[in-house]
Amino acid sequence: MKVLLVEDDLDQLDITAYMLRRERFGVVEASDAEQALRRFKVERPDLVVVDLGLPPPGGVEVLRRIRSESDTPVLVLTGPNDRPEILQCLELGADDFVTKPFIFKELTLRVRAILRRAGGPVRVATASPLELGDLRLDPEVHEVKQGPHVTRLTPTEYRIFHALVESAGHVVPTNRLFGYVLGGDTSSANSLRSHICHLRKKLRLDGDGRGSIASVPAVGYIFRSAPPNGAGSSGLTSGPAAAGP
Repeated sequence: MKVLLVEDDLDQLDITAYMLRRERFGVVEASDAEQALRRFKVERPDLVVVDLGLPPPGGVEVLRRIRSESDTPVLVLTGPNDRPEILQCLELGADDFVTKPFIFKELTLRVRAILRRAGGPVRVATASPLELGDLRLDPEVHEVKQGPHVTRLTPTEYRIFHALVESAGHVVPTNRLFGYVLGGDTSSANSLRSHICHLRKKLRLDGDGRGSIASVPAVGYIFRSAPPNGAGSSGLTSGPAAAGP
C-alpha cells in the first residue's frame, strides 16, 4: 500500500515517513501543498496523510482538491486547537484525523483501519535484505552478515543499524534515530548511545576493515562502510565526525 505523507516540518516528515516504512508501507513524501498535489496526480497513492498546518494554500485546500477528483482516503494531522478546521475537513470528506502530538502506533493503527474500510485487507510489502559491499542485513531474522561472519541483533539494534547503512556515507540526524529507538521520545539519548556502543562491539565496527559508526557532535551518526577486501573506508563522507558516542 502506498501512502502520500504531506508535512512541512521536515524533521517530523522524516521520522513519520520512516515509521510508516517500518510498518512496510510505501511512502511518498511532500513538504508543501503544491508538491503534494503534483505527487498525488503522479503516484496515485492508496491513502493521503496531510498536516493541516501547511503553509498557504494549506492542508484544507489539499483535501478539497483531492476530493474534487478522487475518493482516495485522507487522514488529516491536526493541532490540539484545530477543532473548527477538523469539522471543516470532515465535512469536505476526510476519513479520520489524528491530533498532534501523536504516538506512531496510533497513527499506523488508524492508517490500517482506513485502508481496511476502503478496500479490504491491508497489503504490506515484503521486506527485502539490504546489501552494501560485503554487508547483508536480513530483516526477517535481524541478522547482519559481514563476509563469513553472521551477527544476530536485537530488533532495536537492527532498526538503528539499518537506518545507518541505508544512508551510508551521510549523517543520520539524532532526532530521526530517536524515532527508531523509542517512537520519537527525545528523552532516549542515553539509550541511543548505548545501542550505538553495542553495535560497534557486536559488529566490530572499529574502522579496521569492517567500517565504522562515528558521531557528528550535535547532529547525528554516520556509518562508513569498508570495501569487501577490507582495504579500509569506502570514502563516503558528509563532513567531519568524532569517534566517540
